[in-house]
Amino acid sequence: MPSEDRRYINLPNRPPNLPFSDAVLAGNTLYISGRIGIDPVTGVAPQSVAAELDLLFDGFQAVLLDAGMTMDDLVWVQVYSPDVSLWEQFNAAYVKRFSQDFPARAFLGSGTLLKNGRFEMLGVAVKR
Repeated sequence: MPSEDRRYINLPNRPPNLPFSDAVLAGNTLYISGRIGIDPVTGVAPQSVAAELDLLFDGFQAVLLDAGMTMDDLVWVQVYSPDVSLWEQFNAAYVKRFSQDFPARAFLGSGTLLKNGRFEMLGVAVKR
């Protein structure tokens, strides 16, 4: 694929010097890097699970929006959590972010996440 068919997405509020892009749009397919729900002011995950999930999904949607997409363009999502007992809370927040069919998804138990986040999510979207 010629490099002109790729667009590297880096949101303006991201920490400096990260050795990866927020996402890469290759043709009509968007590959979204793992995102965690951290407070951009403090740089850590909020105490509240609900607040962390809002930050996670808002960040994910910001990447999609930059690529001209929505959550409904997602076809695959992978979620990591060091605490799989949070699965139901994740699902409750997750279903509110879609207007139609859900992407294929995995919810995986993991070790400690960066910044002590409770969730890290990555995905693939295809522009309709």
